[in-house]
Amino acid sequence: MADNGYFGKYGGQYVPETLMAALYELESEYKRLKDDPQFVSELDYFLKEYAGRRTPLTFCKNMSEFCGCKIYLKREDLLHGGAHKLNNTLGQALLAKKMGKKRLIAETGAGQHGVGTAMAGAVLGMPVEIFMGEEDCERQKLNVFRMELLGAKVHPVSGGTRTLKDATNEALREYAASVNDTHYLIGSVVGPHPFPTIVRDFQSVIGSETRDQFMEKEGRLPDVAVACVGGGSNAIGMFHPMIKDDVRLIGVEAGGKGAGFGKNGATLTAGKPGVLHGALSYLIQDDDGQIGETHSISAGLDYPGVGPEHSHLKDLRRVLYSSATDSEVLEAFSFLSKTEGIIPALESSHAISYVLTHKDEFEKDDMVVICLSGRGDKDVSAVAGIQG
Repeated sequence: MADNGYFGKYGGQYVPETLMAALYELESEYKRLKDDPQFVSELDYFLKEYAGRRTPLTFCKNMSEFCGCKIYLKREDLLHGGAHKLNNTLGQALLAKKMGKKRLIAETGAGQHGVGTAMAGAVLGMPVEIFMGEEDCERQKLNVFRMELLGAKVHPVSGGTRTLKDATNEALREYAASVNDTHYLIGSVVGPHPFPTIVRDFQSVIGSETRDQFMEKEGRLPDVAVACVGGGSNAIGMFHPMIKDDVRLIGVEAGGKGAGFGKNGATLTAGKPGVLHGALSYLIQDDDGQIGETHSISAGLDYPGVGPEHSHLKDLRRVLYSSATDSEVLEAFSFLSKTEGIIPALESSHAISYVLTHKDEFEKDDMVVICLSGRGDKDVSAVAGIQG
């Protein structure tokens, strides 16, 4: 766990007193179970036999020729459900079941975390309720239908900007009101301690597999690892096992409509430190400390905060954080679809866009791995609407 719940100066537990007992219980039970052989064995079974791990490491011949270096994709899009989210939802749902919790609640933006939570609840026999902003419900109708098909109850949230921030607010209120029998299955490396550490640990399977697969295929580690960053779970899952290695780590945020307050979701490149949803981290906020509106073409990156460990890594300059605009993301979405026959999620298209727009920075012998965090089926109708 992070020392005292902090990564450097970021993190903590900025929550109402009514939640503290539940957070202490969660931390204690996670420490007890995370290395327990039976818990590890059960989770390993679900990851392999239900989720379909390990996911492939795919060499992209055509994109490599275009960029002038060797490019691989870590295929979290091929995980059951179509995104990396299931790594964390299976882990937390199993943890909650071992703790004796009877119900799961969650927030979701793009809907992939909601789908992953609904899947985990179904396979483990736990009822699930999902909070989702009305605007995101409209943008991600297919995922709302999938959640309901999997047995989850979806609560559209009409307050604020009707997006992920407001859905998270509602989920936290529900958690405070039902903490005795309910586990709040947070979907990213955000929120109060111990959630950022728990989610990171469950997602680190991405980076651990990537290291092993590179050693098997190339006999060495990649030179560069790239992942998109909203809350930051797929990115920290990819980066954490390589933090001490000689690998350049690059996180790509939502550049939206470009620079300017309210036009993007680039928290680490345009925000400043503050408290949101129980933790101190970089935030999009105005000069008075009010949380600002954000914009991204991808619902999953339309969030004004980011995981506290990312904030620490930014300050340490261990990870380079950049951004991609909506138009650059659409070009990347189309490029990978046409050149490799793989339709990426708009979230993942941010990482692909970075490599395409910065291809001149890479040497001929460089090996680059991109975390393809999710598949783009959910985004096809939205992109078709934008492109007419």
